Amino acid sequence: MNRLADVTSPYLLQHADNPVDWYPWGPEAFEEARRRDVPILLSVGYSACHWCHVMAHESFEDQATADYLNENFVSVKVDREERPDVDAVYMEAVQAATGQGGWPMTVFLTPEAEPFYFGTYFPPRPQHGMPSFGQVLEGVHQAWEGRRDEVTEVAGKITRDIAQREIVRQAAGVPGEEELAQALLGLTREYDPQRGGFGGAPKFPPSMALEFLLRHHARTGSEGALQMASDTCERMARGGIYDQLGGGFARYSVDRDWVVPHFEKMLYDNALLCRVYAHLWRTTGSDLARRVALETADFLVAELRTEEGGFASALDADSDDGTGRHVEGAYYVWTPENLRALLGDEDGDLAAEYFGVTGEGTFEHGQSVLQLPQAERVFDAGRISSVRERMLAERSRRPAPGRDDKVVAAWNGLAIAALAETGAYFDRPDLIEAAVAAADHLVRVHLDEHGHLTRTSRDGRAGANSGVLEDYADVAEGFLALASVTGEGVWLDFAGLLLDQVMTRFTDPESGALYDTASDAEQLIRRPQDPTDNATPSGWSAAAAALLSYAAHTGSDAHRTAAERALGVVKALGPRVPRFVGWGLAAAEALLDGPREVAVVGPSLTDGRTAALHRTALLARAPGAVVAAGTPDGEEFPLLAHRPLVDGAPAAYVCRNFTCEAPVTDPDALRAALDGN
Repeated sequence: MNRLADVTSPYLLQHADNPVDWYPWGPEAFEEARRRDVPILLSVGYSACHWCHVMAHESFEDQATADYLNENFVSVKVDREERPDVDAVYMEAVQAATGQGGWPMTVFLTPEAEPFYFGTYFPPRPQHGMPSFGQVLEGVHQAWEGRRDEVTEVAGKITRDIAQREIVRQAAGVPGEEELAQALLGLTREYDPQRGGFGGAPKFPPSMALEFLLRHHARTGSEGALQMASDTCERMARGGIYDQLGGGFARYSVDRDWVVPHFEKMLYDNALLCRVYAHLWRTTGSDLARRVALETADFLVAELRTEEGGFASALDADSDDGTGRHVEGAYYVWTPENLRALLGDEDGDLAAEYFGVTGEGTFEHGQSVLQLPQAERVFDAGRISSVRERMLAERSRRPAPGRDDKVVAAWNGLAIAALAETGAYFDRPDLIEAAVAAADHLVRVHLDEHGHLTRTSRDGRAGANSGVLEDYADVAEGFLALASVTGEGVWLDFAGLLLDQVMTRFTDPESGALYDTASDAEQLIRRPQDPTDNATPSGWSAAAAALLSYAAHTGSDAHRTAAERALGVVKALGPRVPRFVGWGLAAAEALLDGPREVAVVGPSLTDGRTAALHRTALLARAPGAVVAAGTPDGEEFPLLAHRPLVDGAPAAYVCRNFTCEAPVTDPDALRAALDGN
């Protein structure tokens, strides 16, 4: 056992038995490097990363490689999901130096944490123009021993270049009609009309852009925006990127047609997409959208929920193929022979046709990833249901992919929002209860008495790393959604506590720009700052959206001003790179719509008339509308103040831009007030 034996990260624990004398990121590692006068090997990855496992098996489990590392380096292993700040800073250096990045990320540092040599995966033997890992280690060691001045000069220059990179420029004012129209045009140009989605291979689920398109349609009536969103959602749901048996989405598709996924399943993707499909159903009434939203929610609860009530980070891409070898996708793929052996010839052939399982295969070694390629033919629903149940039962007997069971605050915030809304839309109180349990877990384990968040926990034990901006913003987003759905104002209070931290510890007081780390966080070679979406909404955009919703709930001018200042970057970037600021564009749509404020008052939320108004408010398509529900003049929410019943009946009050409409008591009248422009 090395120094990783007592950490909370499952990824680091996977390396605890390596012969490499790993250190976790921290002062001890750098002090040891200074004492021994050797460089640092920084290796960054995550537990669901296929090539991280490959490099670990080939190099870090190899005794000869470990001996060389232990003699000539101090080796530091980082879980990028626990330390996104460390990952972001050094990934910026890797991309600047090599023009590309990815994981595993391999960086060599001086004992002062200054980077001087970069890469990603290195093979055990030279191949495809890449040096072997051993050659890299020898080259770095020789340079450190024989050309130290040159190494330190390069490291210093790289560090200065990174530190002096221009802080993101804010545009004056907030994004308006012109910028959002230009963003829509930009997405239209990059849209793939034959296959859905944007760009070529590999193809990632464009969750944040889809939220923008749905909100833009709701506000403007744009049919083009809705078409792009609905067609993309259908293509993904019919493709191999979606688990046709167990629900839930894989990380991305390696091809343009959504056929072959990269098989790991991430909490954040499934939380975001669950919410997208629920919102698509809210807009269109699509049966497919309803099915996928519910199946994805059920996947989250069945496969990722932990004993403590939080949600685990991911399921691995690899699993045992039955021979003792860990193979990518082994849990998910089928052949026609598999199907006939399980189902018999007749049902086996039916399943092969229904799920697109071919003799040639759509994956490797004649195996196929399940899809729904037959959009036109009508199949017998009873037979298909029976086939699916038997296939799922058979699959459950296969060795399952490993689970990274650490709880990441930000991603749990996304899951809370998705489950709360999906549960409310489809009358699934069990999903709302799961959202409440996850929120309780975050409050009990991740939140301290000062309103500071810890980024991760495992087995109910908080990790050592402080929350970053996305943690505060996404957890606040989840709490705000939960407040609207449950009518429990305590979640609004917790959201306010977190957003106050955003305003005091993450915001530049002069420009309103946001940083990914707090002002009192560990100082790296650069304070990371990125307003663009990646696999999840940027902390910057997520904070802007949550600040805007909180301001609508409370009437706080300070929070509204902070949201508007943060959205200045969306005005600058939205027309240029709309695919990468989708969440910011969605927040801008809410800003242009008001957002609308809805107060529903009645004797209780279990009262039938009150519940009908509350449900109508939650189903409103108005972008970013906030909902407060409770008793007249209730103290749970500021929006309930001075809101009486109307002639003794439950009522709903709709306001926006400091103007309120007359209260209504009829759900149809409320729907008209909220869905109109």
